[in-house]
Amino acid sequence: MQDKPETAQTPAAEEDRPERIAKRMARAGLCSRREAEAWIAAGRVKLNGKVLHTPAVTVTNADRIEVDGEALRSKDRTRLWLYHKPAGLVTTNRDPEGRRTVFDALPENLPRVISVGRLDINTEGLMLLTNDGGLARVLELPETGWLRRYRVRVHGSVTQPQLDALQDGIAVEGVLYGSIEAILERVQGSNAWITMAFREGKNREVKQVLGALGLTVTRLIRISYGPFQLGDMETGTVREIRGRTLRDQLGARLIEKAGAQFESAMPKAEKPAPAGSKNHAAGKKDGGGKQRKGATRASSTEQALGKLSTRPRKAARKPAGSISRKGKPGADRRR
Repeated sequence: MQDKPETAQTPAAEEDRPERIAKRMARAGLCSRREAEAWIAAGRVKLNGKVLHTPAVTVTNADRIEVDGEALRSKDRTRLWLYHKPAGLVTTNRDPEGRRTVFDALPENLPRVISVGRLDINTEGLMLLTNDGGLARVLELPETGWLRRYRVRVHGSVTQPQLDALQDGIAVEGVLYGSIEAILERVQGSNAWITMAFREGKNREVKQVLGALGLTVTRLIRISYGPFQLGDMETGTVREIRGRTLRDQLGARLIEKAGAQFESAMPKAEKPAPAGSKNHAAGKKDGGGKQRKGATRASSTEQALGKLSTRPRKAARKPAGSISRKGKPGADRRR
């Protein structure tokens, strides 16, 4: 799918469309729309010098928006990072229980970012991070149709025919889960490894569905989200997707829907984090309440692969999004 010609509408004109203030705040990478609405209700946002009490207003570039006394900056170029989340981190800005969050673990040199969806505290693997709240919202939507793939270790007994039945969907405690493709990879005594792929991503979907089959999830690793793969990324590392690659993967439809911006210059004070960079310095909270600290890396790529893999690695690769039941797993299962 090709992008629309850049001459059809300038980024400046597109940026100045009237839009809800919460959307404008999200597009600036400050927070999600839901968070923006909560901040407005708390009296943290001013519009043209007056405290705003309702998010039901539209704004343009002519309006001055202030959050916690600071002017809302113009939107930066849309960027996206892959992050290999370790188990034990909460996907939230602030945790009332004082647990360490994903944003505590990120390198200091990342700009303000928000997560595309969430992973439970004990779930590992691929997370997408972006500075564009509009893009995050679009990529989270089920209608976007991006496949999410997981490798799951379970305790209990299950057969492939039982997993095949999940393709027709399943209702668990009044919640209907859509079609799930599940492959029984390997059985080790009373434990087994399963690969699961689906497009909805409801809260605790994997644990709820497998629990209905009498299985207990003991390890959960997300290995892909849409076209983006965990691959051999080491635990705790961050890798930025190049702008051209990101545009190609999103396509014109999602770019337009998200209001993504690829023409703005990168802020001079920021540089992309090198692939696999690590930084152990303590981070400081920014105006959005997110923290950045050094990411902890595994000692080597081989250690990370050994941690995620349950089978010998093969050289052959398969297309992203596909799961084969024949032969041994290829490169897409080396997690």
